[in-house]
Amino acid sequence: MKIFTAQQIREADAYTIANTPISSLDLMEKAAIACTAWICRHYNEYTPVYIFCGMGNNGGDGLAITRLLRNRGYEAHAYVLHHSSTASADHTANRQALQQQYPGAVHDIAENGLLPRPDAHALIVDAILGTGLSRPAEGWTANIIHQLNDLKAEHDIVAIDIPSGLQADASSVNTPVIKADHTLSFEFYKLAFLLPENAAAVGEICILTIDLSPEYIAQTTSRFNITDIQQVRGIYRPRKAFSHKGTFGHALLIAGSEGKTGAAVLSAKACLRTGVGLLTCHIPKCGYEIIQIAAPGAMCFIDEQKDHSSSFHNHVSTPEAAARFKTIGIGPGLGTAAGTCWALEKLLDHYRQPMVLDADALNILSSNPTLLNKVPHGSILTPHPKEFERLFGRTANDVERLQILSGNAVKRQLNILLKGRYTAMAFTDGSIWFNTTGNPGMATGGSGDVLTGILTSLLAQGYNSRDAMLMGVYLHGLSGDYAAAELSEEAMIAEDIVEFLGRGFQHLRKPHTC
Repeated sequence: MKIFTAQQIREADAYTIANTPISSLDLMEKAAIACTAWICRHYNEYTPVYIFCGMGNNGGDGLAITRLLRNRGYEAHAYVLHHSSTASADHTANRQALQQQYPGAVHDIAENGLLPRPDAHALIVDAILGTGLSRPAEGWTANIIHQLNDLKAEHDIVAIDIPSGLQADASSVNTPVIKADHTLSFEFYKLAFLLPENAAAVGEICILTIDLSPEYIAQTTSRFNITDIQQVRGIYRPRKAFSHKGTFGHALLIAGSEGKTGAAVLSAKACLRTGVGLLTCHIPKCGYEIIQIAAPGAMCFIDEQKDHSSSFHNHVSTPEAAARFKTIGIGPGLGTAAGTCWALEKLLDHYRQPMVLDADALNILSSNPTLLNKVPHGSILTPHPKEFERLFGRTANDVERLQILSGNAVKRQLNILLKGRYTAMAFTDGSIWFNTTGNPGMATGGSGDVLTGILTSLLAQGYNSRDAMLMGVYLHGLSGDYAAAELSEEAMIAEDIVEFLGRGFQHLRKPHTC
């Protein structure tokens, strides 16, 4: 799914109007019908509805929704905020239609006027400012936003298209923004919806279809996209009848240290469960029996050191040795001792295939920035926000952080994923993809180690780095969703993600018929 900018959304509307038998007013009616149907599914007809409308097309949506709710028996009222001296043509048309059918349903609030006090348990609908906003709300409009937010404790707030004050393509940190419980938007996610800094503003997101031109959508490129099941099914390669373990690659996993062997176990189990043909683990001596018992499908090299691995580079120190492994995953529970730092540098000198670097491998890179230049092109880096900050520096907001994410992916020719609710994946061509599978139950120790194992397995099986990252992150979140559905978000742990990988793969298989 593409994520269009505010300008592209306006162009999609215009293209649809110009190339299909639909007027702008009819398109607005479609949007209002979709929003009204959603409201009626979630709130009964005894719920009073206060719809606050701006003077533009977002306010036109609100006026149309008021009329349609009244048609269904709701006590809905539109309050038009005169923050501008002129109204859009479609706003005016919908106001006239509402006043003609329900004369007492429209109320004007002049600049600096007071808002009505909603009835107890009333629903508030925000239709004040839309995606055309290009600067922070200010003055009376900002004050209105603050007043509505003060009502949030007693009333649900539903935002139409986008919460008022939120800019679709820029940061809205420290600016007045409606804090909606639900956001009803049309056709596309907006970039702002996927940024952590806006979580309190957008609430739950529902994307409604209004039949914008498929031709425009298909022919228009977007730098930002969302991974969906159709795309992942296109990447996924079902096994063929005459496959053998050599078909699915040999991976080397370098992980674990004293007290953190569990990270190695989780990553190894995930790598095996994702389908790697052969797995060799390099771990410190203290973890040997643990890994052999917990993951008997894996072979094992040990380091004589008790608390870290410092000799793993020896296993890829010649071209012949390196050729044994299709890829390497390194970092979970590794530690950052001096010997480990030295060994990682030697490994990067010897191994030139794309690899997966996570956790302490990233911490070592952040402490030794020149090592980033040695990471093989096409490799996958998997930082969480703090690791990202240590690697690439602090940013003022989430939009700037995406710019830094993409810039480093292009500059260093690395694939970098930034973990989060909507994990952002930056590729070497400058594009960024967001993943929407997963849930808060995955915010548990070891979840990232599982992801490292999944990605390492997919690279070993011959998926290219881009496909491995798109499919691996989607599968990781999908398996977490199955685990949460079975066990609850609170009770699930990282091992459960591994256990439900099979369910995730079953979902990826395309339905087939004889």
